[in-house]
Amino acid sequence: MNKIFIIAEAGVNHNGDILIAKKLIDVAVQSGADAVKFQTFRADKNISQYAPKAEYQKISTDSHESQLEMVKKLELDSESHYELVNHCKEKGIMFLSTPFDFDSIDLLNNIGLQIFKIPSGEITNLPYLQKIGELQKRIILSTGMSTLGEIESAVDVLVTSGTKKKDIILLHCTTEYPAPIEEVNLKAMLTIRDALKIEIGYSDHTQGIAIPIAAAALGAKVIEKHFTLNRNMNGPDHQASLEPHELEEMVKSIRAIELALGDGVKRPSLSELKNRDIARKSIVASSFIKLGEHFSVDNITVKRPGNGITPMMWDTVIGRKASKNFEPDELIII
Repeated sequence: MNKIFIIAEAGVNHNGDILIAKKLIDVAVQSGADAVKFQTFRADKNISQYAPKAEYQKISTDSHESQLEMVKKLELDSESHYELVNHCKEKGIMFLSTPFDFDSIDLLNNIGLQIFKIPSGEITNLPYLQKIGELQKRIILSTGMSTLGEIESAVDVLVTSGTKKKDIILLHCTTEYPAPIEEVNLKAMLTIRDALKIEIGYSDHTQGIAIPIAAAALGAKVIEKHFTLNRNMNGPDHQASLEPHELEEMVKSIRAIELALGDGVKRPSLSELKNRDIARKSIVASSFIKLGEHFSVDNITVKRPGNGITPMMWDTVIGRKASKNFEPDELIII
């Protein structure tokens, strides 16, 4: 059984506070997630002073501040990153973070990050993709807002830059917060897998936990989901995030899906075997049958239990002579 890699996406839900960030790590650990992921960036290297906010950001943050001003407050410095990495090590969970600029890529590489998560917004950023591809690390690439052609081009850049295709996982994603259920298009995840012959997963921005669970059932190898300490906190992503008890329930449900998926071989399960003879039927006498009498539709029938001759041999039994006397309901033997 292949274990689904579950990423608890803390993102910027720490609001720039290292203590909140550590609490988020603790919640991720409690939930049973495999990794907790943050975002690493220098706001002034990513966002111009003229960049507008997204509509969902206008609703959940100060409407008078710019996107740059909003994001600037959510930065974590280098020292904080090392502190969070150590906290993750102490708690036994993998630290991940998404870099948004070259300096952030270098910081995370120096920290020793083994998996680089590329966000949907950078899928058309050629120099960015080349720099991460040159690291030859494992890569998880979100594909929100992308066409299949754009995804293929990004993968080609990563591979040409030095990353092995087998080390890349693509996450289907709908980049809206929260994402409308009718726009999720989960089947596209399978289209990506089949078209590009590559491992796939799902990054979820819908409300609730139903869709990531469905993605797991469809074959996602990675599931990523935003979470927060409290959806009522100020900040751009809190309202589209799970609260701690919901994150724990999502992980629990995905682990149940893992068990239920099995290995795909159709055979009786161990728990079924004890019920097989009870539920199936055998050929039995429907009336008294004398020694030497021919078995016919008039003197045999099919009843439980199934520890005698299978009804699949009905045509073989019909016409044979009884080797002994049979009482009604007695199992037929030949």
